[in-house]
Amino acid sequence: MGELICGVDEAGRGAWAGPVAAGAVILGDTIAGMADSKALNAMQREQLAQRIRRTALAWAVGLASAAEIDRMNILRATLLAMYRALCALPVVPQRLLVDGAMACAVPAHWEIRAEPLVGGDQWQPCIQAGAILAKVTRDDLMTAMAVQYPAYGFSRHKGYGTMIHRQALHACGPCPQHRMTFAPVRLAQRGPVP
Repeated sequence: MGELICGVDEAGRGAWAGPVAAGAVILGDTIAGMADSKALNAMQREQLAQRIRRTALAWAVGLASAAEIDRMNILRATLLAMYRALCALPVVPQRLLVDGAMACAVPAHWEIRAEPLVGGDQWQPCIQAGAILAKVTRDDLMTAMAVQYPAYGFSRHKGYGTMIHRQALHACGPCPQHRMTFAPVRLAQRGPVP
């Protein structure tokens, strides 16, 4: 077996509600159809997630909750989700490939050399796999959350800032899954916009 290279990427940083998720994947064989998770539809992502879980050498998903995001900020919470994903891997990777500049923020105590790959989610399969698992996991959580909080339409927009979400926020106020430190949620706490 060669060097164990782990790709890590996140999903949900820009959402107004729900956790931020991070996927960590050490691929074995090449998986056909891998692409940037944002360029795939929900069915394609789900099919690829099933293949990744079945064939990857190791994979894990870590989460940081909306409350943790509010307490420590979105950057630190994203790093926490990534760290949780790495800790949940059954093996320790030797190299870590992280999409974008997030690798520059990786704390020294991780003890794994993190390499930033700008645009890595567009061409590096292990990062793409991490992003797909993070996105599928987070989307499933937001769909389940829609049952508990039906007024917000989480199953439709997954907590992102759509007009439907904005209208629900102003009509109902935030729920416990909203990120209270995000400006649109803070504004909704003050009441409807005139």
